[in-house]
Amino acid sequence: MSVMKRVSLIFRAKADKALDRMEDPRETLDYSYKQQVEMLTRVRRGVADVATSRKRVELQMNALQKEIDKRDGQARDALGKGREDLARAALQSKAQLVSQYGDLETQFASLQDQEEKLTLASQRLDAKVQAFRTRKETIKATYTAAEAQTRINEAFSGISEEMGDVGLAIQRAEDKTAQLQARAGAIDELLASGALEDHVSGSQDYIQAELDKIGAGGDVDSELARMKGELAASAPKELEGNADANGNGTAAGGQQATAAEQAGGEGL
Repeated sequence: MSVMKRVSLIFRAKADKALDRMEDPRETLDYSYKQQVEMLTRVRRGVADVATSRKRVELQMNALQKEIDKRDGQARDALGKGREDLARAALQSKAQLVSQYGDLETQFASLQDQEEKLTLASQRLDAKVQAFRTRKETIKATYTAAEAQTRINEAFSGISEEMGDVGLAIQRAEDKTAQLQARAGAIDELLASGALEDHVSGSQDYIQAELDKIGAGGDVDSELARMKGELAASAPKELEGNADANGNGTAAGGQQATAAEQAGGEGL
């Protein structure tokens, strides 16, 4: 396959895909119905034209028939008055009119046959157009309902473009809110530490801030010293309790040993 053929094929494929995305079946159906209605209108106009031609031929035939009857009467009158030459001329004129009448009669029969065929075709086409119109409206209603259901399902699932945009907007709002909260907290910490000045409440004394820190550290040291004193005061009491327990145990052991010795002496 040559390069130009491949390019042409790719272009046609992409164009077909783009047209398929752009196509709305409802618009296509409406356009097809419009074309069928226009065709039906042309057929009906053709029937009317043929009927008009047939009527014109019919009027010409009626006029010729009157002229034929007139020539026939003239020939009879001429013969009655002994004018055979006039009678001959009237009959010759009558013969020409009869020939013309025959041609018009042939045309009239042909036009009448065409009119009947076109009328039948118009009726059939009208029935097809009406059936197509009913089917078109049914398909359009079904397509509209399916499209609405699809949009609802996409909205519920969050995959629609509109809901996707809403989700992104919410996410951006949450991110900005979190960023502002973090910024506000950082500024509060900087103001509390004295790194930033509070221009609304007035400037803060840096020396006083350092003294406040030292005072806070002194409080911690005092608390730590108090806890150490409590631990040191409770330690001797625990040692005395252990010593008393050990002394009582030793005395009891000595008494038990003395009793055992006395029992042994008595046995001897």
